[in-house]
Amino acid sequence: MSADTSVPYPRVSGLDASDSALFATLIREAPIGFAFFDAELKCRRINETLAGVLDARADQIVDRPLGEAVGERVATFFTAVLKKVIREDRSVTAADPESDLTTAEGCPPDERHWACSWFPSHGPDGKVLGVALIAVDVTERRRAEAVLRRKEERYRSLVEASSQVVWVSTAEGTVFEDAAEWRTITGQTLEEYLHGGWLSVVHPEDRQRIQAAWRECVEADRIFETNYRIRTKSGTYRHYDVRAVPIRRGTEVVEWVGANTDVTGQREAEEMRGRLTEQLSAAALRTARLQQATSMLAEALTVSQVVQVITEVGRSAIGADNSAVALLDDDKLRLRIITPAQAGGEAGPAVRDDIAISEQTVMSVAVREGRPFLAESPDSLRLQLGNRDEGELFSGHTEERAWVGLPLLAAGAPIGALRFSFTRPREITEEERVFLEALAGQCALAVERALLFEREHKTAEELQRSLLPSDLPQLTNMVLAARYNPATRHVQVGGDWYDAFHLPDDRLAIAVGDVMGKGVLAAAGMGRVRNALRALALNDPRPAAVLAGLDRLFSATEDEEQFTTVAYAVIDPETGHGVISNAGHPPPLIVSLDGPARVSGAEPGTPLGWPSQRQQTTFSVLTGNTVVFYSDGLVENRRRGVDAGLEELVAVAADAPPEVIGDPERLVDYLVDRMLAGYEQADDVTLLALHVPPRTA
Repeated sequence: MSADTSVPYPRVSGLDASDSALFATLIREAPIGFAFFDAELKCRRINETLAGVLDARADQIVDRPLGEAVGERVATFFTAVLKKVIREDRSVTAADPESDLTTAEGCPPDERHWACSWFPSHGPDGKVLGVALIAVDVTERRRAEAVLRRKEERYRSLVEASSQVVWVSTAEGTVFEDAAEWRTITGQTLEEYLHGGWLSVVHPEDRQRIQAAWRECVEADRIFETNYRIRTKSGTYRHYDVRAVPIRRGTEVVEWVGANTDVTGQREAEEMRGRLTEQLSAAALRTARLQQATSMLAEALTVSQVVQVITEVGRSAIGADNSAVALLDDDKLRLRIITPAQAGGEAGPAVRDDIAISEQTVMSVAVREGRPFLAESPDSLRLQLGNRDEGELFSGHTEERAWVGLPLLAAGAPIGALRFSFTRPREITEEERVFLEALAGQCALAVERALLFEREHKTAEELQRSLLPSDLPQLTNMVLAARYNPATRHVQVGGDWYDAFHLPDDRLAIAVGDVMGKGVLAAAGMGRVRNALRALALNDPRPAAVLAGLDRLFSATEDEEQFTTVAYAVIDPETGHGVISNAGHPPPLIVSLDGPARVSGAEPGTPLGWPSQRQQTTFSVLTGNTVVFYSDGLVENRRRGVDAGLEELVAVAADAPPEVIGDPERLVDYLVDRMLAGYEQADDVTLLALHVPPRTA
């Protein structure tokens, strides 16, 4: 078989050999495919380009049946088209759907598209001798068409998914093309829409603005971007954001394309968000006020302080003009009314001291029924109470026009009631009712805590008063002065104490101590230490021996967590000579008329109960000098450490005038005033001063 697979071309007069060679080269090398099939559908000529498309060589296809030369799919395709061309004696061109050859299985892996044109070849007698095939690679064109088609599909899907209405208008701004989505929404006919109907469904309040803005953008060739409301076929209005852009061909605008996006849900969400924001802001404000009230009530330790807080909260949170707290007495039959004093200490409006639970009043009804009592007007009050007892109860509040009563419940049982009133009719909202109930709950806890505190404080105060010496020893050659300032922050007694007593040998025993903690436990601990110290001192007055005995007693009877400090000294009033031992207490202050003030440099030792070999140090109180024993509350607080406090104490004492140094009563007051100035007193302060006055001639 000849290796030349190009199509033989008959010689034509005027064509020389070079022309024939050129023609053969074009057929062989051209990027198009070429083949010739005889009437029996056998390939007689095929170039390598087309053979490569069929994944074969030309010599493998020529003069062989199609089924053997190419794959079954291609053979079937070729056979059907060849028969049709021969049978109908007409060409099948690339425009016909069946002419497209797509490579697939059995062909090169990179799928290609070939547009095939089939032409019948006739003999001299006009009979069909065969078919000529020309195949052109149209892969890139088909791919471009597919990309364009996918883009159109994506655009259409995007428009449908985004609820957009796409429309087109002329360069002059007149719609000329149907917008089916628009008509579906508005219910307009095509004729109504095309004849200016789009503007007629725009909300009347928006119509003039939109018409002017559209006309201005069309005349200026500027992007049209706005929003308006459209009447739907159901008669309701929906919000749309609109954007239209001019389409240019060169510098000339040929049309406008616009898109309307339904933003009704977004607008409704924004409005809902605005309402929710207002509600949340109000709720946040109420929560903040409740938190503030809770914090203030936590600081209120007495019932009087609780009432004052409730008055302030009622005025600021709900605008109450008057308020009162009433507590049940022990037999649970009467309410004792507690009203806060007005500013300046003046008494408030006249009220009855107490009321019976059986009476018809705002607070008694709230307590009896265990639920809030609300009366938004005088008529509502009379309707619920059926009499005028409320006016008689609060005779100084005749201007009241609305009332709220809330039971104070502790562990589910009533302990009192809370009352707010207003000088104008006032409706309490559900949110305010929830706030008030929460406030009443916090108030009940605070009242219960205040009652417990007052009982404990009274007990501890009586106990501490009984343990501190009522009078200091009177001496010829020495003057004593003491001060005890309980902490103002918690209004609660603590474990500070001092003592001064005569020993059997006429020497003077001095002690200052501090038991950690507050209340009854601290006061009781202080009493045990003080009594034990007295007993030990009467047996063996040496300071080191007394503290060692306290260590043994403390370890045997007190908790390991208990922290107690003591400074104990024994002094001879005649000579001023003494001995001191210190169990972790602040060092004594020595104040002199003719020298600088200083604190003792002796080792302070460890607190009671800690393993220690107690030491004692001798000292002397010279004539005109003063020794001051004190508790750590004088030098230490939340803003000042012990070291800084000691330095400040020495500086304050150094500035004391001579007349103050010479008078221990004035000196202790002077030290307390200067050391606590500018600080919140969070701990008890105890001072005991020993002064040796100059001897008279």
